[in-house]
Amino acid sequence: MNSNVLFLWPLYFSIVLVSGLLYGKWMANLMSEESPRFEDKLLRYLGIDTTTSMNWKDYLLSVLMFSFVGFIFLQIILMSQQWLPLNPDHKPNVPFLMAFNITASFVTNTNWQNYGGESTLSHFAQMAGLTVQNFLSAAVGVAVLVALIRGLIKHDTNKLGNFWSDVTRFTLRILLPLSFVFALFLVHQGVPQTFQANVPTKTLEGANIQIPLGPVASQIAIKMNGSNGGGFYNANGAHPYENPTPLTNFVHLISILLLPIACVFMFIFMLPNHRQGYMILVVMGIMLGVGILFSYWGEIQINPITKMHFLEGTETRISLSECSLWSTLTTAVSNGSVNCLHSSLSPVAQLIALFNMMTGEVIFGGVGSGLYGMLLYVLLTVFMAGLMVGRTPEYLGKKIETKEVIWVGVALLSPGLMNLLFSALALNLNAPLSSLAHVGSHGLSEVIYAFSSALGNNGSAFAGLNANTIFFNLTTGIGMLLGRFVVIVASLYIAGSMGIKKVAVTGPGTLRTDTSIFAFLLWSVIIVVGALTFFPVLALGPIAEYLLMNNF
Repeated sequence: MNSNVLFLWPLYFSIVLVSGLLYGKWMANLMSEESPRFEDKLLRYLGIDTTTSMNWKDYLLSVLMFSFVGFIFLQIILMSQQWLPLNPDHKPNVPFLMAFNITASFVTNTNWQNYGGESTLSHFAQMAGLTVQNFLSAAVGVAVLVALIRGLIKHDTNKLGNFWSDVTRFTLRILLPLSFVFALFLVHQGVPQTFQANVPTKTLEGANIQIPLGPVASQIAIKMNGSNGGGFYNANGAHPYENPTPLTNFVHLISILLLPIACVFMFIFMLPNHRQGYMILVVMGIMLGVGILFSYWGEIQINPITKMHFLEGTETRISLSECSLWSTLTTAVSNGSVNCLHSSLSPVAQLIALFNMMTGEVIFGGVGSGLYGMLLYVLLTVFMAGLMVGRTPEYLGKKIETKEVIWVGVALLSPGLMNLLFSALALNLNAPLSSLAHVGSHGLSEVIYAFSSALGNNGSAFAGLNANTIFFNLTTGIGMLLGRFVVIVASLYIAGSMGIKKVAVTGPGTLRTDTSIFAFLLWSVIIVVGALTFFPVLALGPIAEYLLMNNF
């Protein structure tokens, strides 16, 4: 166990916990509806009403309209970048299907990339298209989370707040200042921030190459803070222009987890009984910690084929402990960025990465989206536990009925079902099979990883799969949209349904949801519903690869 594990990991988690607590308390106050903010006045000048609190249907309609307009706007930018400004390298227009996939990716906060950013997109498309959506898609996730929390803690009302006010507050007060400071730090560390064209130069061998430049630091800042993960460069966080120093690597890791954990603390401070929220924090923390330890253990094993640690795909300037920590965090937090090649991870580390995504991205998950996914698991656990022990299924004093459980089932099961269907289709058609870089168990993992990343709105990839094809552009694009908006529809319906209910008096027949027993039940439901859905394919993928590699 090296010094990174013994000293840097404890320092890392201490910083994240303290910073997340402070940010969470600030966010809880910021997202309250008690007093108008200057953003509300600004929106009123623009003709947007922020004084009217919306019911769940109006809130959902606003989410869908906002996302649809952003979708059209980004699609147009990508397909017309050749004629737009800030294109010094004269990048051509992006073809329709690739533009559709990119647009679906960034509007849904997935940031799956089947293209090389430095070779495909202009500075304008990167900045005005992708970076803008990095802010807005993250803000939408938090707005939906806040609406769900209001529906759970309020009673006798169908009002969930104002979407436009929620999105604007979070964008201007949290994302912009945090990203501005982070971008300045990255520039100080050597990350480019310029509108300059590519710089021609020669290698030591005398070959002519182009060094790609652009507004990198501003995009990387929100890429990390907003759980987006879409890099300016194809190599993402492994590229020296995105992640040039050990200090930037450490701060990148902090930014992956900071706002997702702050959302949990925000929930804690918005609850009348804080213990309800701390129970969720503990479950998430334990699952993340176990995943990190198993991933690191897998990476430091001796590969029986190379007789070395699993160093392929890991730069010498980035240690195995940093690679395993990043790969576990980015798949648990729905960030999607990488600092090493996931296709070259050990089978154990591959299993952990897939497990994190297959649980529905609820181990902290994306900004906002991770916690509202976890709250759906909480409602399902309450309902199942209540049925098993014969107690009233109630959460925060409100009865959970069949209609809520149906929508919970839709939200939690439909992404997994679509994942398996798309993967089965890809493995039975010649065109998708030709995109694989490997065969056997590793080839299966490439396919299931791609769709797990898309349906989970994660964005990371094995990087061995050629996904820029008609089949994968369509299926992963559709998958990203379904994985995002099916869960949003279910969450807002449940928020509206729970908000109008009365709070029941707690009695001896009420199941407590702030205890260690309930935490264990919640963990069990996540494993059974989330992970075991994929156990057969995991057994044929990374588990089989591990057994074959070690001659079991």
